[in-house]
Amino acid sequence: MELRHLRYFITVAEELNFSRAALKLYTAQPSLSQQIKDLEEEIGVRLLNRTKRKVELTEEGAVFLEHARLTLMQAEKAVQLARQVHFRKQQNLKIGFIATTEVYVFPKVMPKLRIQTPDIHVELEQLHDQDQSRALKRGDFDVIFSRENLNDDELISQVVLQDSLEVILPKHHPLANLQRIPLEELQQQTLIMVNIPAHAVLNQTILQFLERNNLHPKINKKYDNLVEAISDIKNGAGYTILPQYLDPFIELDQMSVRQLNCDLPTLHLYVSYRQQNNNIAVEKFLSVVAQQLNLKLNNQKNGLF
Repeated sequence: MELRHLRYFITVAEELNFSRAALKLYTAQPSLSQQIKDLEEEIGVRLLNRTKRKVELTEEGAVFLEHARLTLMQAEKAVQLARQVHFRKQQNLKIGFIATTEVYVFPKVMPKLRIQTPDIHVELEQLHDQDQSRALKRGDFDVIFSRENLNDDELISQVVLQDSLEVILPKHHPLANLQRIPLEELQQQTLIMVNIPAHAVLNQTILQFLERNNLHPKINKKYDNLVEAISDIKNGAGYTILPQYLDPFIELDQMSVRQLNCDLPTLHLYVSYRQQNNNIAVEKFLSVVAQQLNLKLNNQKNGLF
């Protein structure tokens, strides 16, 4: 038995006329008669008495009509509730991010998003897990901002900005007297690196840069947080290389920021999301990101922009 059988029966029972019921249901009368016959055979009782002059409900048919109406009402309610849940999910947006996003992206994007789409509820969570690709694929996040290019068959990653790197030294360090530090001078110094997942791409970028330039300085990677590393640098433990966005968080009155006599590499910040994403909030969010950051984000498969 299908819901359409109940709809057919209810319409016939209300009209008590197969011709009028067929017109109302946009179907042919012979087909409607056959559907009602099939329903009666499945149930095993006669629901309607038919003569050439009239159609009337049997006692069994009257009972069945009452409960058929309730069943249809419940089915319609189930559909409405399911759609409401789906709509609420469409209005929720979970974003994973790294620190630079708070400095350069969110201040420009979030106020505009709230104005344009006040119904979207945004949940922000700082990224700590290195396996960001898996977190995105399994739906822990709808969008993430990270240093990793996660492009594959399921994910799209696009660059939203670039971070310049700079050398951070204690104020009293001899190299702090130079506006641009000769690259070879780093060979004799201790490089401080923070050993946390959030700095994995930064650390890899720096090490590759040193390797390309045939530099092998002493590296200290014992630090589990930036505050501890900066504190030891102030006390002369060595130098570090960090993105410029961290300048406001470093006590620059006690530190010196310098460039090298050659260009340091840049770090990309990527926005990543699933290619097959049915959350309309993702589309709206990415549209605001593109607008506010002057970007041309493009999702060929979903046609977001």
